[in-house]
Amino acid sequence: MKKFLFKRKINVKNILSLTIAGIINACGVTLFLAPVNLYDSGISGTSILLSQITPHQWTLSLFLILLNIPMFLYGLKKQGAAFTLSAIYTVIVYSVTAFIITDVLPVDVNTSSPLAEQDLLLCAVFGGIISGAGSGLAIRSGGAMDGIEVMAVIFSKKLGLTMGKFVMIYNAFLYITAGFIMKSWVIPLYSIVTYAIGLRAVDFIVEGLDRSKSAMIITSKPLDVSAELSNMFESGATVLEAKGGYSNLPKGVVYFVVNRFQIGKMQQLVHEVDPKAYITISEVADVYTANNRPD
Repeated sequence: MKKFLFKRKINVKNILSLTIAGIINACGVTLFLAPVNLYDSGISGTSILLSQITPHQWTLSLFLILLNIPMFLYGLKKQGAAFTLSAIYTVIVYSVTAFIITDVLPVDVNTSSPLAEQDLLLCAVFGGIISGAGSGLAIRSGGAMDGIEVMAVIFSKKLGLTMGKFVMIYNAFLYITAGFIMKSWVIPLYSIVTYAIGLRAVDFIVEGLDRSKSAMIITSKPLDVSAELSNMFESGATVLEAKGGYSNLPKGVVYFVVNRFQIGKMQQLVHEVDPKAYITISEVADVYTANNRPD
C-alpha cells in the first residue's frame, strides 16, 4: 500500500472526507463482498471471516472495532495522534455504517448481494472497486481503513520486507486459512481478484488519473533541449553535467516532469533538437513545488 499522510492536521474538510470514506468502504463490503462470503484484504477480510465462523451476535461491525482500534493505538507513538484519531474515526464510521446496512435498513444482505445477486465475479469486481475507493480516500485524507497497514509500517523494516509485501503475505495467509476453514478454494481465489482490483482503486484515488512522469534525457545539447521543453510546456527543467561512459565526451542530463498525455510530444520535441538523445521515463508518485517550476 501507499505512504500515509501521517502528519496532516485534522480539519473539517478531512473529517468530512474520512466520513465519506468510511461510508463508501462499508457499502463495498456489506453490499458486495460479505453477502457472498468474499473476503476483503487485511483486518476487514479477517473480520468477515470471523463473523462467518462465530455466533451471530459477533458481527462484522464488532470485529472491525475489536481488531482495528488496538492496532491503531499500538501505532500511536510512531504515527502520531492526528493520524491515529483519524484512522479510529474512519473505522468507527465504517463499522457503524456496516451495522446500519446489515441490521437496520430493510436490505437483505444475508445470502446474496442486493445489486449483483450471487454473481461472484461482479461482486469481486465492484466490491474491490468500491472498498478500494473508500480506503484510498481515507489515506488521501490523512487516515486509514485497516490496522494491518499500520502494523506493516511498524514491522515491515524489522522483517526486511516492504509494506506492500507485508500486507500481501498477510492477505495470502488470510485467504489460505479461509480456504481450509470453508473447505473451498473458489471464494479465496475470487477474493484475490477483489484484493488486486481494490489495490488499483486505492492507487487511482491516492495518485489520480493524471499521474506525473519524470524524464531523464541524456543529450549533447542540454541547454537547447531544456529551453525548448520550458517554452513548449511552460515548466522548468533541471540540467546536470555528465560524461559519456563509452565516448568520454561531455554530455548533459535534463530532468523534466510531464504528465502521461505529454510524453509523446516531449519525445518528439527532444529528438527534433537532438536526434541521438537518450530518454528514460519513470513514474512519479507526488510532485511538490512552490511555483511548479523546478530550477
